[in-house]
Amino acid sequence: MIFPRECKVVGHAGDSPCGEKVYFLTKFLLRETNGGMELLEVTTDPLATGMMRPVLETRVLAVPEEVMVYPRRVQIHNRARLVELALESGKRCTVFTGHDEHMTFVLDPDPAAFLKIHVYDIVPPRPSLSSTIRELEEAGMFGELDIAFIHTLRDISQVDADVFPCRAAGFSRTLDADPVSRHEKVAGCLTGSQLVRECYGEGIEVIDICPLRMVREEPFITRCCRKEREGLRMVNGKNGIVVHWGAGPAEIYRAVISLVRGKGEG
Repeated sequence: MIFPRECKVVGHAGDSPCGEKVYFLTKFLLRETNGGMELLEVTTDPLATGMMRPVLETRVLAVPEEVMVYPRRVQIHNRARLVELALESGKRCTVFTGHDEHMTFVLDPDPAAFLKIHVYDIVPPRPSLSSTIRELEEAGMFGELDIAFIHTLRDISQVDADVFPCRAAGFSRTLDADPVSRHEKVAGCLTGSQLVRECYGEGIEVIDICPLRMVREEPFITRCCRKEREGLRMVNGKNGIVVHWGAGPAEIYRAVISLVRGKGEG
């Protein structure tokens, strides 16, 4: 797979106002032809100076029949998404234009080049960890890391319980608002179990819905309401990172960076 790190090394030409010269940073050239766009690798004169430099050699990487120009503007720093779109195009080379008109391309897309991070979260309410990661991806925040996320969500409304954790999820009976009877089952976590014991004593069944129990693959990122569980750790024999239940975008971003660096990829 060829997927330039920076769009500044990708040039776009429809004609040749400066002759056989390209911008001094150019390594790849998207050139308009009568048959469509082709992709070239260019070598410029290393002894030349100035902004526009003579081309010593060109190599065709993709002919027009192998190139698709993606029809919509994209976030060109969302690298994992662009590889997905390139795979869907069915062409060897897919050309993308960013919202700022910069251009890039993916040649011979290979998703295996990305580190897969498994995201474990629960609904309802909004799965804030999973949703925030998607939003950060859309903004291109993880572009330089070559990572992709696999999201696994558990719907806790399907748990066979009478009482659920809190009103924020929209349940009719919740541990933070309603008394619990001895015969009832409570969907909760370590914190919920502690609350039940302190308020009602022993004997009430608590079904553990903590996302940490969902972990099956590594590396992973998940969330927990227990401060002492935060950070890089092993869960269910798998390595990953845990953020606090209410972690914001900046904290989640930093956690992903720490996780990637912990895997030797950053």
